[in-house]
Amino acid sequence: MSSNADPMANSVWTRPPRSRGAQPTLSRDQIVRAAIELLDEKGLDGLSMRRLGSRLAAGATSLYWYVATKDELLELVVDEIMGEIEVPEVEAADWRTAAAAIAHGMRGMILRHPWVTGLFGVRPNMGPNAMRMSDRVVGMLTAAGFTGVPVAYASSLLLSHAIGSATTEAAWRRSIAPSGKTADEVIDEMRPYIDEVAAQYPNYGAWWQENRTINVNEMQDDNFAFGVERLLDGLQSWLDRRDAGDRHDAGRP
Repeated sequence: MSSNADPMANSVWTRPPRSRGAQPTLSRDQIVRAAIELLDEKGLDGLSMRRLGSRLAAGATSLYWYVATKDELLELVVDEIMGEIEVPEVEAADWRTAAAAIAHGMRGMILRHPWVTGLFGVRPNMGPNAMRMSDRVVGMLTAAGFTGVPVAYASSLLLSHAIGSATTEAAWRRSIAPSGKTADEVIDEMRPYIDEVAAQYPNYGAWWQENRTINVNEMQDDNFAFGVERLLDGLQSWLDRRDAGDRHDAGRP
């Protein structure tokens, strides 16, 4: 990916559209979808404008008619996949259900497109899909009782859990992919070694003997769901303590 000393000034979302000549045969949507397919297959290092042009049977010049730079293309790509995340309307669900849906949606999107973690924080993420999600998250948290800067804190907490969990899961999947084996098959091969090592550590060993038949995929799903629910418990507890403090202060003479 090309370097950019001022990503905000050169973002596709902050600069005015360039003047265009005659429209080429490709559309920007076609280019973005093809770029996503290429990224899913080969990752960030595998995306080049030349390779993308070959996939679309078009020269790089045709691609630049709609995207000024590769960085601009990546901004469009990120916003496109952000649109895959289901974000309930504020009135459609209680805040915990909505928050859990957003967290699970973010995790699922990253697992489908693991390369995106290399783009978070690199360029402005404020396209229409990202802004739609942000708007509904703010509405959901505000309806729950969050106000001011803590709205951003609560949102960051949930999304950081999703991004961190999915990044680790994606790395695990990528590491075992060359073997052609499933996660459970890999763990089955490791069990004799784990049994031997666990015997040297009483606490871990006792836990391992009780849980050595776990299904890896189910455990990862359950682990993520457990984390989401505990985060929501913590956020609700914070709201309850804050409200109790406000009521206490209001009762003072």
